[in-house]
Amino acid sequence: MSTQDTFISHLVELRDRLLRAIAAVLVLFVVLFFYPGSGAIYDFLAHPLMAALPEGSKMIATGVITPFMVPMKVTALVAFMIALPYVLYQAWSFVAPGLYEHEKKLALPMIIAGSVLFLIGVAFCYYFVFGTVFRFINDFAPKSITPAPDIEAYFSFVITMFLAFGVTFEIPIVLIILVRAGVVTVEKLRDARPYFIVGAFVVAAIVTPPDVLSQLLLAVPMCLLYEAGLFFARFVKKREGASDYKPLNENEMERELDRADR
Repeated sequence: MSTQDTFISHLVELRDRLLRAIAAVLVLFVVLFFYPGSGAIYDFLAHPLMAALPEGSKMIATGVITPFMVPMKVTALVAFMIALPYVLYQAWSFVAPGLYEHEKKLALPMIIAGSVLFLIGVAFCYYFVFGTVFRFINDFAPKSITPAPDIEAYFSFVITMFLAFGVTFEIPIVLIILVRAGVVTVEKLRDARPYFIVGAFVVAAIVTPPDVLSQLLLAVPMCLLYEAGLFFARFVKKREGASDYKPLNENEMERELDRADR
């Protein structure tokens, strides 16, 4: 098989994997649209805010089609999060044939752990951070105003916070990969701890609302997750003086010979 044919076959496989992932998200979107429905899903997403607002308060929609489009976007987001394991499986199936056996043994657990940690970060944000922050803001707000948040602004806020906490919970995975790849050592990461703490508070100040409480609720978990990454990275770091060379097994040797022939 020529190099061009191999490249085209890879593109075809990539297209097929993408179509399967998109199809899974679309199927879940259609199911969620009819049950429990886009409105019910948005109500669930808005519950932490509504619980913190004064009794009888409601959100507003300033756009003509906003009451329809925003719940649809929320439904699409939930569908993607539910389909995330399958989407990651398709990505794994595409790249796995090009990996060595020892790389597969590390990559698959990292993908699974990374997706689980991302969802844990989102859940932590929804069930703990939102309620705490919204209650703090409502208690701090003047009693002479009537809060009426816009649903589109709330959705944008939720997406930003979900991404911030989801990515934050990936810190242990990033540290483990860096140590395992030999980019940095655990000792250097320990020495960089003070700089990371300062950086965590800077990042929290940028991505969260301008209140101290929400910044602390992001910066403190970042620091704790950094410590967790240091702890687990000790078990995957390379031994001192150990050689990076690993003899190829039979399948890896055949793969390298095929690449040389091309």
